[in-house]
Amino acid sequence: QVQLVESGGGLVQAGGSLRLSCAASGRTFLPYTMGWFRQAPGKEREFVAAVSLSGGTTYYADSVKGRFTISRDNAKNTVYLQMNSLKPEDTAVYCCAAVPAARGIRRETEAFDYWGQGTQVTVSS
Repeated sequence: QVQLVESGGGLVQAGGSLRLSCAASGRTFLPYTMGWFRQAPGKEREFVAAVSLSGGTTYYADSVKGRFTISRDNAKNTVYLQMNSLKPEDTAVYCCAAVPAARGIRRETEAFDYWGQGTQVTVSS
């Protein structure tokens, strides 16, 4: 089992920045590909970003490309999501997720085995 706990959400004005963190514990953190997803009220959960085991490969949703950056610090068992130039449409609950690295870097919700509870991000206009 892997336990994931997100932090760093909050209320920010449009154009502002936030950095989300996801701390992992339990079974060793290293063999997992990590991802960030978000779910806005009344909408389905959607992929935001993913990072490979080494951190050398990243994928982003088109809606956040160029504004968000995913990274990981394996020594700290933590993955980050730096969010810049935030827009009101970025408002959602953001969750991190983990999938065994042997399955490759994934973007599908159903591919991920472990999920955090999420942290609320609200962007005001």
